[in-house]
Amino acid sequence: MTRALVVVDVQNDFCEGGRLAVAGGAAVAAAISAHVHAGGYAHVVATRDHHVDPGGHFAEQPDFLETWPAHCVVGSGGEQLHPALDRDPIEAVFDKGEHAAAYSGFEGRAGGTPLADWLRGHGVDAVDVVGIATDHCVRATALDAVAAGFATRVLLHLTAGVAEASTEAALEQLRTAGVELEGEVPRP
Repeated sequence: MTRALVVVDVQNDFCEGGRLAVAGGAAVAAAISAHVHAGGYAHVVATRDHHVDPGGHFAEQPDFLETWPAHCVVGSGGEQLHPALDRDPIEAVFDKGEHAAAYSGFEGRAGGTPLADWLRGHGVDAVDVVGIATDHCVRATALDAVAAGFATRVLLHLTAGVAEASTEAALEQLRTAGVELEGEVPRP
């Protein structure tokens, strides 16, 4: 089995001090870096929100379910990977959401290549998914990974969730879909 690590949306705007900060985001960035350096992956890739004009995804009065405050806008600095995340092992970054809402990393592209195609082209058949936020983009990425036929595991200790209730609902959805869950989501 050839396993890749998919690092989901560990970006400035999703960590402390960012526009849509998730508690514990910076700690997750550092923990992911340590995990990568421990080895064990054939490939490491990252995803990121990369908004130009995502239409109705941004709202003045967001509902925090379908609409959000402006975040990860290209050129703002908030779209950049967090400095505590070591970029050296990352082979490709898959940008998503330029002109529409996008939660799953499998909606992203690197140099025009979709994530699933890149993984298959590199012989990957299993993925570990980590990052931010457990209950949104990590959930969507893991669901799309298992649906695309990858053996999928979420390393919960390397994720950060927005809210306990939505994180628990996401974990149940992942279990039902056949995603392996390992560890526990940190409680900041």
